[in-house]
Amino acid sequence: MADEFDTGDMFKDPEGFYPPEKEPTFAEHRMLSGQTVRVRLVGSHPLYGNMLWNAGRISSDYIETNAPTLIIGKDVLEIGAAAGVPSIVSAIKGARTTVMTDYPDPDLVDNMQHNADASASMIPTDPPSRLYVTGYKWGADVEPLLKYIPEESRSEGFDVLIMADVVYSHREHGNLVKTMQMTLKKTREAVALVIFTPYEPWLLPQTERFFPLAEAGGFTVTKVFEKLVDKVLFEDDPGDERLRRTVFGYELRWSEDQLR
Repeated sequence: MADEFDTGDMFKDPEGFYPPEKEPTFAEHRMLSGQTVRVRLVGSHPLYGNMLWNAGRISSDYIETNAPTLIIGKDVLEIGAAAGVPSIVSAIKGARTTVMTDYPDPDLVDNMQHNADASASMIPTDPPSRLYVTGYKWGADVEPLLKYIPEESRSEGFDVLIMADVVYSHREHGNLVKTMQMTLKKTREAVALVIFTPYEPWLLPQTERFFPLAEAGGFTVTKVFEKLVDKVLFEDDPGDERLRRTVFGYELRWSEDQLR
């Protein structure tokens, strides 16, 4: 009886019905030390894992330049890592712990893990520098992130947060501040690096609203650099070209009243 209802290939999509998935591409970041970090990018992912952003490159340079005081022996969390170059550079430069995170999408997490694995030979082992990868939605429970920190200082949080090109997501500002509050160690030295480019310059005022919100959440905001890169990332986009070539860098630390 069952054979009478055999549909054969009736519901099979014809060959070529769906467009083929875009093949992943690769990008390289040349470190100031001369080492090259090569990362795989997600082919055409809507969450922007498909390119190496200027803020990621400049963040990596800033981390490398300031590694002796900022990174070596520290516990580092990157939020919205995409390909993860700043995390990889942190691990290479001797962070005790680096946790690379982005939205918990399987393709993004798998790609971050691929890049972490590909960089393993560049990461020091004496003393060991541990690089971990996981998905994380901004504002969610941070206990799974804190568990990567060695047990003796796990309850204190991370020394450094890396937040490159995340504040363009205006509706997520509150969740970003919440994540900072839950993960950044409460010391004068602990710092969140917020680095971004206004790819849509007319939205810059909305992007900059993040900083008063962070101040209201217990942080001080200090602008540490403004760097003009050689060319825009998206050549056909409208708006002020100079702004689209500018990378802004800020350090956010706990306010004194939060440390008492």
